[in-house]
Amino acid sequence: MPFIKLTKVERKRAIVWFTCLFAALATWLFIALDRKYPYKVQTQLLYQDEPQKKAFKPLQPDEVMLEVEGSGWQLLFSKLHLQPQSIKVSLAKLSTQNHIIFSEQLEKINRQLGASQKIIGIEPDTLYFDFSKRTNKRVPLKLLSNLSFVKQYGISSKIRLTPSYVNISGPQDELDKINVWYTDTLRLSNLQKPTNTRIAIKKNRSTNISIYPTNVGVSLPIDEFTEKTLDVPVKVINNFDFYDIRLFPKKVAVTFTVALSNYQQVDEDFIEAVVDVNEWKQLGHHKFAVKLARFPDYCNLVKIVPNKLNFIIEK
Repeated sequence: MPFIKLTKVERKRAIVWFTCLFAALATWLFIALDRKYPYKVQTQLLYQDEPQKKAFKPLQPDEVMLEVEGSGWQLLFSKLHLQPQSIKVSLAKLSTQNHIIFSEQLEKINRQLGASQKIIGIEPDTLYFDFSKRTNKRVPLKLLSNLSFVKQYGISSKIRLTPSYVNISGPQDELDKINVWYTDTLRLSNLQKPTNTRIAIKKNRSTNISIYPTNVGVSLPIDEFTEKTLDVPVKVINNFDFYDIRLFPKKVAVTFTVALSNYQQVDEDFIEAVVDVNEWKQLGHHKFAVKLARFPDYCNLVKIVPNKLNFIIEK
């Protein structure tokens, strides 16, 4: 393919021509993008000024479509970074009516945006709500946690939450379904000493339910653990026919780890080892498996020796 050879003067003219074309296009694009255009963007609703003596339930999703007037630059990037990501809507009028009209709050909503954007319409313009009598309920709080410890350390007693209950309010039919509430997940690592912290309460998915408080104190009793072995007598359970049962041996060695602070107080009275007659009577086993009917919550079982016992039954 032959190359077009330009003289030095022609090359200069071509460079000037392309430079002018690029500058003209850039100027046109800048002017076009700087103009105001209407565009639509979906956003989340955040409710405020909720009525205190009524429980409400939105009859539509908590998302609306905004018709926003903004620059061409905002229109260009609206698909990448939605602005605004949420808008606050006042529910104060729900004390006297069952709906909220956005057009009545448009001026207030626009104050939440920057000066370069303006909401000119919202779809739908009206939100409808269902009402029921608001009641209160107190439910226990449970900690969700993901904890890791330095080797040989662990939780030595019951974790304390302050407060250990939360107060929830909302419609009676929804509160009847709730018997416990959870915290956010507490994540801590390399623990080796008692720790006090605070954790947020898990947010409710329903805007119809209020929770108090929103965070609680957490006390983690942490101690070093060591092994301990106790000889525990074995009891027979479910012997409803009063068989004369002799076990061999009569005691088992239970090995477990226990916090140093609890080492002396944990003795045989804290542990109950049992065998079940039904293993022989119903299942035909020739040895009884040893199980622990009672064991301290904050000790960790290592082994039971022996874990199966020979027996003689006299009818």
